[in-house]
This record gives sequence, structure tokens and C-alpha cells, in this order.
Amino acid sequence: MSIAENRKAAFNYFLEDRYEAGIVLEGWEVKAVRAGRAQLLDGYVMIRDGELYLVGMNVTPLQSASTHVRPDASRTRKLLLHKDEIRRLIGKVEQRGYTLVPLNLHYKNGRVKLDFALGRGKKLHDKRDTEAKRDWQREKARLMRHANK
Repeated sequence: MSIAENRKAAFNYFLEDRYEAGIVLEGWEVKAVRAGRAQLLDGYVMIRDGELYLVGMNVTPLQSASTHVRPDASRTRKLLLHKDEIRRLIGKVEQRGYTLVPLNLHYKNGRVKLDFALGRGKKLHDKRDTEAKRDWQREKARLMRHANK
């Protein structure tokens, strides 16, 4: 079940390999995520000291958050992945100029997981091509609907 999606990811990047990672959350964040208050729009995955971190994901705290906890809505959160997968990702990101783009926040066996992908940034003309193809698909579907009437 999906919690939050980054719909702009496929438009802004050529997405290649996809990965799923666990995410380290605090108690108030888990409650807020369950309430659907998470956004991945400006998020990205960063590599620091051989570990992966999710930066820029916004989790809006609930009003009923504890009084002794100071919620930080956009703190950096650690991602949990096997060491060999992390090493492989580090090699691809450093050598080939890829970036790690968060795609989807979802539940799996009661835990919150993050799907992210290796992505290469699109240039403006690539984005125009994507938009033109999408418009043509929409127009084609409309024509087919009218032809079948």
C-alpha cells in the first residue's frame, strides 16, 4: 500500500535500477506517516560515510505529538540496505554520474519502506519529448473512444 509518491521523478529523470530500503523513523514520524502526512517531492538520497540517507522528505507532525519531543519535519533519515548493495550503488553514483531518486514510500509487512532508483537527469528537450509522447497517447485514446461509438 503506497503512502507517498514522487510523481515528478519519472518526468525529471531516466530511471534505471530500482531498490527498496528500510527507513529509520522516530515514533512521532511513524504516526504522522500512518496519517498520510509524508511528502517525497523535494527528497533525494545522499551517500555519506558509506551509508545512505534520505534528505528533504517532509513529514508534517500531528497536533497530538508529544510535548517533550521537538519534531523536525525535514530531518535527514537513515536508509537501511545491505552493505554489498550500498557498495554497488556508491560505485555507480560516483563513476557514472547517476543520482538516487526516491520514488515511493509504502508499507511492507507493517514496516515503512522506501523505493528509490538510480536516475540520470533529463535535459529540457528530453522532457519535451516525454510530454509530447504523453499528449499523443492521450489524443490517441480519445480518438479510439470516439471511433468506437
